Amino acid sequence: MKINRRNFLKTTALTSLYFAGFGVPTLANNKIKKNLVVIMLRGGMDGLCAIPIKNDKKFEKLRSKINLDRTLELTSDFDLHPSLTTFKSLWDQDLGAAVHATNIPYTGRSHFDGQNLMESGGKIPYQEKTGWLGRGMKIAGLTGEGLALALPMPLLIRGVPMNNNYYPVGDRLPSKMTLGLIEQAFKDHDERLLGENLKIVLNRDLKNLGSRENWSLASNAGEQLSKTNGPRVAVFEVDGFDTHAAQGGTNGAHADCLNDYDRIVKGLKQSMSKEAFDNTLIVTLTEFGRTIKQNGSNGTEHGYGSAILMAGGLLKKAQVHTDWPGLKKKELFEGRDLNSTIDARSVYASAMSTVFDVEFDRIQKDVFWGDKLDNLSDKLFKA
Repeated sequence: MKINRRNFLKTTALTSLYFAGFGVPTLANNKIKKNLVVIMLRGGMDGLCAIPIKNDKKFEKLRSKINLDRTLELTSDFDLHPSLTTFKSLWDQDLGAAVHATNIPYTGRSHFDGQNLMESGGKIPYQEKTGWLGRGMKIAGLTGEGLALALPMPLLIRGVPMNNNYYPVGDRLPSKMTLGLIEQAFKDHDERLLGENLKIVLNRDLKNLGSRENWSLASNAGEQLSKTNGPRVAVFEVDGFDTHAAQGGTNGAHADCLNDYDRIVKGLKQSMSKEAFDNTLIVTLTEFGRTIKQNGSNGTEHGYGSAILMAGGLLKKAQVHTDWPGLKKKELFEGRDLNSTIDARSVYASAMSTVFDVEFDRIQKDVFWGDKLDNLSDKLFKA
């Protein structure tokens, strides 16, 4: 019996198989292994909900129904959402930081276009077929060292071959007969790259029947990132930040999403060795922020500027790095949104430069096509 490639890719057995474990990439040299974790916050994370400005009466009035009734203190200018308890604990150890009033260069307010651009790093939706993280890994020679905790493989990490996924399959695994048929299909059609990926699958420990909850995925990922021959890049996804109604304040939909992010960070911190976490950088990625003013449904609309949350031992110090634009009407983007004064791609380029040991100028040129970006490595990260 033969299976053609088209039918093979449509088969549910493939989906269950392909996302059922970890690969075993190796570190190519004797340098200290450094890890980069990207947590995508889909839906438009409200940076002013996660890190609200202090003592701005006009802002508080514009959000009278979704204000926070309690916060965690960060600086003289900014507080922290109370759901982010792990982040606050790391902040107190100089292991947490943020970049505020930042975003990718996209103002179109479409989730579909915005999420495509936040992953590709481009400026025209759907023009790029690879992600900025995948391109960065490619120029750093990190083939086979990426791990996506998502289904399917995110665009963000495409562009370098042999990346891996971990996504538990439930309570059933493919039979040996199914594996044999799949292997034969690749041989018959000479799919070299897909065949190489299949080898990763066939050599996995196919016992991953665990939880699909992000905290559980984070624990598994942390263990793998701690291994000297484990992956050096991991990607997570948190959905639900599109809070047009009932956004909530201290509690509610946005708070639940922030807590989900916080649990990922907690899972990574608890499961990673101290040495591994000290050499890890965790950053967030979202397509845009939310409007300053609440709407009639006690939610917020699609905005512009947001914030990047960061954690890990590669941070220089606890800080809210920002070129704060202000919240007066004339200072807002289109009179309604927190403006973006820092191109988020500058943060990501600087992060890759630090973790991958690649010159910032090369990342700027080869990953972001020479676009004007600021090297923030010395301001945000340890050398």
